[in-house]
Amino acid sequence: MNIFNKDKKEPEGLKEILTRLEGLKVEFEKISEELKSIKKENKFSVQKVGVLRYNPFSGQGGDQSFTVALLDANNDGVVITSIYGREGSRVYAKPINKGVSEYALSNEEKKAMEKATH
Repeated sequence: MNIFNKDKKEPEGLKEILTRLEGLKVEFEKISEELKSIKKENKFSVQKVGVLRYNPFSGQGGDQSFTVALLDANNDGVVITSIYGREGSRVYAKPINKGVSEYALSNEEKKAMEKATH
């Protein structure tokens, strides 16, 4: 049912008005169910992001290293760290479950998590 259809004539009589209201009620219930489903699914998408750039080696280069925290509504997700050095780069990923990692987090990773959750 398209409630914004301008080509339709105005309802005539109480019975036609009630019929249209019943149709609107059905459409509203469908939209409400879809919204509930979207909200449920959205809890598992990335909602919180924290990024921190830094230089882990004093006196060398700039802030080429970084840590990114990507979390959902339940604080589940991942922390990704890239350490850049002259001899090469290293990338680390640590899973996060309810805001906690089973792996030890560096100070930079903790800061990225704080940025994501605040």
